[in-house]
Amino acid sequence: MTLPVKLGCNGRGARHLSELEPPIDEQFRLVKESGVFDYFDRLPPPGQLDQYIRSSAKYNLPIHTISWYYMLGRDEPLIERNLDIGREVGADVHNIMIFARHADGHVCSDDEIVGIYLRTYDAAALRRMQPSFELHVNMWSEDFRRVSRVAEAVKSRGIPFNFTLDYSHVIFKIENPVEQDVSGIRGDVASGILVLDPFEPGNLCEKWLDLGIVLWAQLRPAAPNGPQNIWARDAEGNVGRKIQYPFIRPRPGEWHSQWFGYKVEPSKEAVRKILRYHRKNPQSRLRYMTTEMIDMPDYGLGAKYSLIEHNVECAKFIRKTWDQIDALEKAAEAAAKR
Repeated sequence: MTLPVKLGCNGRGARHLSELEPPIDEQFRLVKESGVFDYFDRLPPPGQLDQYIRSSAKYNLPIHTISWYYMLGRDEPLIERNLDIGREVGADVHNIMIFARHADGHVCSDDEIVGIYLRTYDAAALRRMQPSFELHVNMWSEDFRRVSRVAEAVKSRGIPFNFTLDYSHVIFKIENPVEQDVSGIRGDVASGILVLDPFEPGNLCEKWLDLGIVLWAQLRPAAPNGPQNIWARDAEGNVGRKIQYPFIRPRPGEWHSQWFGYKVEPSKEAVRKILRYHRKNPQSRLRYMTTEMIDMPDYGLGAKYSLIEHNVECAKFIRKTWDQIDALEKAAEAAAKR
């Protein structure tokens, strides 16, 4: 199954049980032997850089992408340190999540987000890397309306805006007024100004693709207003949010809630839209995709299903979907020539 972009597995999902992180060598082995991934996606944790480099070489499984989160007014030096680590492991892109609030407590303005993007872009270029700013809860982009504003402001400086599109962070807010209030978008959703459902015309997924900013796409299935992760709590004791839904039917005892296959369809449709756009638009900037079934409280921590098994099934879906789309487009192109 061919795919014109590099497909990676998030290292936090390179395991079976979410509570048990296997040795690094085992993580790379699981991803490599699945036969469906091109690379391993993770920023090496402190003290593990050498082991990552060794395992990457041993399994011929490169690390093309890395990710981390940062708070402005506190973590600017950390960005450069992590870019250095990225250079050491041979990464091409650093995925960046910027918290919505500054270290002094104020909500970061669009100008502040644009400023840190431009500075990071320059710092990454010195290391032959690129930054990509992610759509993510708790970050500036959780107010979805800000994405196009920031992107256009960056592009107006003659610099490309790189965006990591993880549509799970939109899907779980569908039919969820409480979560829409967190984003400040409930009124815009009710009025139709913002369309979250990827099956509906004018949805955010389509609009962001049409901006030509998507460098990296991630697949983590989420269900519209799905069940909370009642098997996990965050550091403050809050039950996990609703941002991961099993991709395939869990076996008895593997999950805390009833599973319905149709609830995975919005996540699949977002992938279809991303791949269709890439197939039809030569100017598409999509270069990386990752599967994101991971172990954190808002996602799959505490789940008894195998994270790597679900990541592999996500990867198979991506590859199969591309082959189907490519075949249909080739048939249409051939018919148009007759």
